[in-house]
Amino acid sequence: MTALPETPRTVGAEHPPYTRAPAVGAEHPPYPNRAPAVGVEHRPYPPRRVGALHPPRDTSMPVRAMPMVLTLAAKEIREGIRNRWVLATTLLLATLALTLALLGSAPTGTVGASRLDVVTVSLASLTIFLVPLIALLLSHDAIAGEAERGTLLLLLAYPVSRGAVILGKFLGQLAILALATIIGYGVAALAVGWNLGAAAWGAFAAMVGASILLGAVFLALGLLASTVVRQRSTAGGIAIGLWLAFVLIYDMAFLGLLVASGGHSLPPLLIDALLALNPTDAYRLLTLGAAGTGGLTGIGALAGHTALTPPILVGVLLAWTAAPLALAALIFSRREL
Repeated sequence: MTALPETPRTVGAEHPPYTRAPAVGAEHPPYPNRAPAVGVEHRPYPPRRVGALHPPRDTSMPVRAMPMVLTLAAKEIREGIRNRWVLATTLLLATLALTLALLGSAPTGTVGASRLDVVTVSLASLTIFLVPLIALLLSHDAIAGEAERGTLLLLLAYPVSRGAVILGKFLGQLAILALATIIGYGVAALAVGWNLGAAAWGAFAAMVGASILLGAVFLALGLLASTVVRQRSTAGGIAIGLWLAFVLIYDMAFLGLLVASGGHSLPPLLIDALLALNPTDAYRLLTLGAAGTGGLTGIGALAGHTALTPPILVGVLLAWTAAPLALAALIFSRREL
């Protein structure tokens, strides 16, 4: 093979610059200090200060906030179905409600009340103990549990704010609890009979709606407990403590205060404030003190001597839901992972 002769080169001459032709059809941006290709418009780079950082991404209000919240809620519902929470909760409520409906409606001939009214009172008493416990079990590991499993960092890697995470989890768990309550209590009501009058069905529907609202209160309290601590076990202990405090201990302390008064009546404003400070008492007064079922319970007499009307009681339960939820979002937004 014959070697090609080298081109003679003068000593000290500059090396000719290399030129690279752009690919056919490609609009390659020109390099700085280099002539643009033929037919390509020169677009100078914007000036940038040396050492300047990129502007931080604004995560306070993510793009399409509500669709992201609904997506997180749907994810929570799918996880509840996969973990059998929906099935277990529905079966538990349906079994207990059906038992109370079949056994508790027997004395209706003696008291002269509708069978559905008696079932409504029985289910409202069951709700005070059972629904808060189910709500706390659903929500106490919503944040702490995901942090322990390592999935929380992956979730926050998406363009979603921490407040949207709290709201999405709350809505998903509320949908699970509402579905279980409606199906479970609805089966019990249909077992008693469907042709029982519009007033009885109205009281029953109001009781179911108030039960879902009571569950929302304790879902928000469980989310708050889950954001405050980092371990699931600690959050579970706080959840059980909240259930004992609001369902059992508070009412015992309230009864002790009435006994300690020595038969003297307490100021009505103080009684209203004490009732509003406990969401279970507000629920009890809202459902058991209703016009259709007030005569079947002792709290019906109290409902006629208090300034807490049903709209005010609904507002109290909504406030009990919004306050812990907002506090949980605030704590979670400042929490270091």
